[in-house]
Amino acid sequence: MSLDPFDDVLTLEDQFFSEGFRQGTEDGIQAGKIEGRSVGLAKGYEKFYESGRIHARAVVWANRLSLPQKNSSTTKKPSGASASASSASADQPQPSTESPSESQNKTCSLPPLPPNARLEKNVTTAFALVEPDTLSKENSDDAVNDFDDRLKRAQGKVKIIERMTGEVVSAPEAPAAAGDVKVPETKEI
Repeated sequence: MSLDPFDDVLTLEDQFFSEGFRQGTEDGIQAGKIEGRSVGLAKGYEKFYESGRIHARAVVWANRLSLPQKNSSTTKKPSGASASASSASADQPQPSTESPSESQNKTCSLPPLPPNARLEKNVTTAFALVEPDTLSKENSDDAVNDFDDRLKRAQGKVKIIERMTGEVVSAPEAPAAAGDVKVPETKEI
């Protein structure tokens, strides 16, 4: 055992280093948990936003698919005074004087998609992959991997559908820096 009076002074730097390292490790663990949670929330939001965007596009495509239309001219309208009285009482609350097909034609501004079995299959699959009720909201490794897999497969289906319909739309990107200017490429078909 050394009774050197300068031992405490000579090992002072090592003591401060050890104490600082211990405190830094404790603070880093706490800050890492907070930062990890905020990054996890941001990434989770981005993934669910993208799945919602794909789901909405799949719903629009499904509604635009050319389905057999019911012909309104084949239905017989009742004639005579008794028929008009019964139809007037049945149809009392009429918000507009237009027929439903006329108002539907005015509100629908997207053209229907051509009938194509492969297109219908891809739209149905894309819709099923990102259907909100079937997506897991758990924070386990298996659930996250399943969600990521389904999202990537749905993104692939969207690319196929876009090319089939000719509606190539790029995904929303992060805002560019002030000096970055991206000029979209134009393709002639």
